[in-house]
Amino acid sequence: MKIAFYETKPEEREFFSDRLVGHDLHFFEGTINEELKEEADFEVVSLFVHSRVTDDVLAKLPKLRYLQTRSTGYDHIKCKALYERGVLVSNVAGYGGPAVAEFAFSLLLNATRHTWKALQRAKEGIFEYGDLKGTELYGKRLGILGLGTIGSRMAHIAKGFGMRVSVWSRTRKPIVEELGLDFTTLETVLKSSDVLMIALPLTPATRNLIDEERAKLLKEDAVVVNIARGEIIQKELYTTLPNILCLDVTADFSCIARSNVLYTPHMAYYTKEALWRIMEISCENIEAFVGGGPLPNCLKLSCEKEYGQKDGS
Repeated sequence: MKIAFYETKPEEREFFSDRLVGHDLHFFEGTINEELKEEADFEVVSLFVHSRVTDDVLAKLPKLRYLQTRSTGYDHIKCKALYERGVLVSNVAGYGGPAVAEFAFSLLLNATRHTWKALQRAKEGIFEYGDLKGTELYGKRLGILGLGTIGSRMAHIAKGFGMRVSVWSRTRKPIVEELGLDFTTLETVLKSSDVLMIALPLTPATRNLIDEERAKLLKEDAVVVNIARGEIIQKELYTTLPNILCLDVTADFSCIARSNVLYTPHMAYYTKEALWRIMEISCENIEAFVGGGPLPNCLKLSCEKEYGQKDGS
């Protein structure tokens, strides 16, 4: 089978070459938008979040039967041709729980204890810390939006800090009872949280979920940690919210210079363990498709709202 991999690094080439023996593999360093200049007969395409799969891109892949993103988020691969042609689509779910959840707390601790300022000053030979009085997490209420792999891991970590935890999620999961979480409404989570962590996928339902009206429900001193997708928070709020914002994503890069913003460049997932899980799960997905068995992580991407069609994958 002819398989193309985009946005690849040397270790990924080595891994997939060792695992997918007997297939015609093609590796590209750039995105599919940069590399796919003319029609190609790839049957399987694997890519990452910087590749934008549009109808124009799909038109250059007439033999495509299976499309995979080596990420949990999949808002970069939504286009009409996928549904019209019945192309199967999957993501890599569950790989980033520990990495992303731990990173969210590293941002939070930098915000509440001013660690980054202290480290910077110490390197400059300045040991004054009188203006760096911190806030403890113990006893504070953490609100989590989303209770998937990442949100669930956040809840576990929060309990270790002695925090009280409220969650809002589409489905109630066993972890609610296991950890004694408060499963409640979105409005209640926003009103009661000392810290708000966002761990939701970007969908039509979650885009601008935190809008101007809902933002008014937040406590003035609440810390907002967004390691999901920037568009879940309404774009204008990034430059107007008075709250401390800990961001690994943003919908407005002009906010980065604000004194209340701690920003990192979408690196929460970036650990050696998570990268290995991405490759492992991606390969299992491809092997399942090639073998004709049930497809793990198969996505049902709703396009009815945008395209007037039924769900398909």
